[in-house]
Amino acid sequence: FSLKWNMGWMNDTLRYMAQNPIHRKYHHDLLTFSMLYCFTENFMLPFSHDEVVHGKGSMLYKMPGDEWQRFANLRLLYTYMFTHPGKKLLFMGTEFGQGTEWNEASTLDWYVLEYHFHQGMQLLVKDLNRLYRANPALHHFEFEWQGFQWIDCHDAEQSIVSYIRKKDDDFLVVIVNFTPVPRHGYRIGVPRQGRYTEALNSDSHYYGGSGVGNGDIELIAEERPWMENPYSICLTVPPLGGIVLQPDPLPQPEPIAASAEQEAPAETQSAVAGAVEPSEVATASV
Repeated sequence: FSLKWNMGWMNDTLRYMAQNPIHRKYHHDLLTFSMLYCFTENFMLPFSHDEVVHGKGSMLYKMPGDEWQRFANLRLLYTYMFTHPGKKLLFMGTEFGQGTEWNEASTLDWYVLEYHFHQGMQLLVKDLNRLYRANPALHHFEFEWQGFQWIDCHDAEQSIVSYIRKKDDDFLVVIVNFTPVPRHGYRIGVPRQGRYTEALNSDSHYYGGSGVGNGDIELIAEERPWMENPYSICLTVPPLGGIVLQPDPLPQPEPIAASAEQEAPAETQSAVAGAVEPSEVATASV
């Protein structure tokens, strides 16, 4: 076996998510502590069957709040999990938000997929898997520091963390908001100029969310240093939501324009080559 379950991350994260969102700012260290040790082993992030049996409750009912908030919290948790360094493990049924604990004597509650929130949860997990597979920035340096960079891990007051997942020159920007308050005009530092687009928003209507985000807005990086990055962008962070931003590819440099002599027609070049200097004309006439 080449992987180790990151039980510290799992316990700290579930303990953090169980808090009322207005109190999470007092437990911010539970989110950030894992980065002190997460590259010391080849870790897997596990939400296994052990967490949904023996009265511990389903993943959905570990989340606080009413029905909408429970689903929003769980979508946020999975977005955070899939963008955090480490391999991923989800137990069956948790990917569509089953409300009951796992029971080995019965089947999963497939019937709940008739309902919009559960459909949205399943669709989000599908899209997170697609995003994870399609972007080496999320998995190439899974166990090494060069695949991760904090943007801001200190915003405990608003319960927001932001970070970069990267591979060489490719990267994704992740911002997660653990409160039910949308943050408009939120500025974060980014390492590259250009335009950024939403690759995923856990609060999208498609997933059962409120639809708050930046889908129709051009996010253009300003040459304004922020959070130890040379550029920054101003965006909207959804309530109990996480967004993944992808930078547009940098424009390719245009080829150097050919010289005027190279571009001139052959006839013109010949005429120029055979022309007589003015001094020669004067000498001949004399």
